[in-house]
Formats: sequence, C-alpha cells, structure tokens
Amino acid sequence: MDIVLNVDNPDDFTNNLYMMLNVSVSGYKLLIMWINYTNVATLINKLNEEPFKPLDSDELEIRRKFDKLIRMNTLRYTILIESSWSCSGLTSLLADFRHKRLTYREWVPYDYSSYMVFCITYAHQFLSTFYCATVNVACDTLICGLLMHVCCQIEILEHRLKKLVNNQDTLGYCIHHHNSIFEFASLVNTRFSQIIGFQFITSTLIICSNLFQLSKSSLSADSIALIIYTCCMLTQVFIYCWFGNKVKSKSVQLADSVFETEWTMLKNSIKKDLLIIMQRAMEPIEFTTAHIISLNLDSFVALLKTSYSVYNLLIQVQEE
Repeated sequence: MDIVLNVDNPDDFTNNLYMMLNVSVSGYKLLIMWINYTNVATLINKLNEEPFKPLDSDELEIRRKFDKLIRMNTLRYTILIESSWSCSGLTSLLADFRHKRLTYREWVPYDYSSYMVFCITYAHQFLSTFYCATVNVACDTLICGLLMHVCCQIEILEHRLKKLVNNQDTLGYCIHHHNSIFEFASLVNTRFSQIIGFQFITSTLIICSNLFQLSKSSLSADSIALIIYTCCMLTQVFIYCWFGNKVKSKSVQLADSVFETEWTMLKNSIKKDLLIIMQRAMEPIEFTTAHIISLNLDSFVALLKTSYSVYNLLIQVQEE
C-alpha cells in the first residue's frame, strides 16, 4: 500500500519495490504449493513406485547418492538464505530499531509512534521476513530436488540398459521407464512452471532495483545488507537454471550411454529398439515456463543482461 499511496520519486519506489516483490513471490509460492499439495504429494510418491523405485543394490546405491546430494544442497542453500536473513536482521536491529525505524517502509492503518505499538509492528515485520525466507527455501529446494530425481532416474535407466546383455527380456521395462521419466518431468514442469516464471520476472526487477539503490548510496550497513540480498536473489535463480541445465545435459547423455552398452551381443530386434531409445534421447528433457523461459545457464545470463538493461533505463530516467 505504501508504494501506491506515499511513493512519489524513483528512490522511494526502488526502496519499496524489492521488499514488495519479495513478499509477493513468497506468498505466490505458498499459494501455488497449497493448491497443488495433492499433486505434489502424488509426484513424490511416484518415486517409490515402479518403474522408478530401485530394483537391486546398485540402483539403490544410485538413489542414495542422489538423496545425499539433495540433502547437502538443501542444507547449503538453507544456510545461505537464513544466514543472509540473520545479517539483514542484525543490521536492521542495530541501524533501525534503536532509531525507531521499521525494518522496511510499510503503510499501516494506525499510529505506531508509541514505543509498545512500534515494537509490535517491528516484530511483525521482522518475523515476516523470516517467514518469507523460509518459504523460499522450502519451495526452491523441493523443485530442485525433483529435478535432481529426474537425473537420478536417468542414471538408473542407464544402469538397467547396461544389464540388457544379461537379460534381454527387460528391454520393454526399460522403454516403459524411459517414457515414465519423460512423463514425470512433464508433470514437474506443469506443476511448477508458474512459480518459476514469476520467480524469474520478480528476480529481474529486484536485481535492477537493488543495483539502482546501490549506485546511489555510499558503503553503509544498509548497502551491505542490500548486496547480500542481491547475491541471494542471484543464487535463487541460478540454482533453478543450474539444475534445469543438469537435467537437459543428462537426458541427452543417455544416447551415449546406450552406445556404450555391449549392443553388439544383442539380437537385431533389440538393437532396433535401442536405436529408437537413442533417437528419443536426442530430444532433451527441458523445463520451461510459459514456453518462453528455459531453465538453463543461457537463461541465467539473459536474466543478468535484462536486469542491467532495466538498471540503465532507471539511471537515464533519474538523470532526466
């Protein structure tokens, strides 16, 4: 409300914009997750059903390897985001609270000039930023974890294809598994494309807004907190692009894995079916949002360029 009712210059607008967008994207993620709760639970349960569940000790070891990677990545990301929130919170306590300023500008329908009311309002803002950070961590790590599970299933499929020479009758099961991986990836993309698209748009605006603020301020506690927050936003988008790129490269790599099997010892009918698998593997599994933005490293670079272009536009408007 403050950005609509009270803001009348570019400085105040950019100062309010990043927090408004941060709260908006957190609320949007929470809403989408709540709406799709049953569908998300179904997706997760699919990983423990055939053809996804491990069938032998080697496949179980592959699953454990990826589970460990997912846990480690989740822990690192949680530490990064919550540490950044702690730094920003500490900065606010030292710089804002003792001067009776709120954590961020906000329109409230009451007078908070009395100390008790100010403390309650400040605590509400302080806890709301922690809640937003926690929602982002939970949602981002869930999506990236599912992307990693797609990579895990492709690696399990590679293992099953290498065992074809011992039991050629399992080829039909491998083909079914390959089709199921594509279907699972498509479901993940459908359920979370709205979140990813909104995240990209808001991240672009937040990054250029923060750059604009940093360009107009000297080094201080507030600017350090802003730098940390900008780094978190870049990391937030980067992990989507990184894991999306991993899925894409892993799905294409399947064709090479088929070629590395002992295919010369197989029946001609089996060889023809393997060629079909290789042909389909040439079309990568790619996660997109609105059929425009693809989750890969090129999209991350494009986001940086777009943010810089918008930043230059804000600078030109300010100079005029």
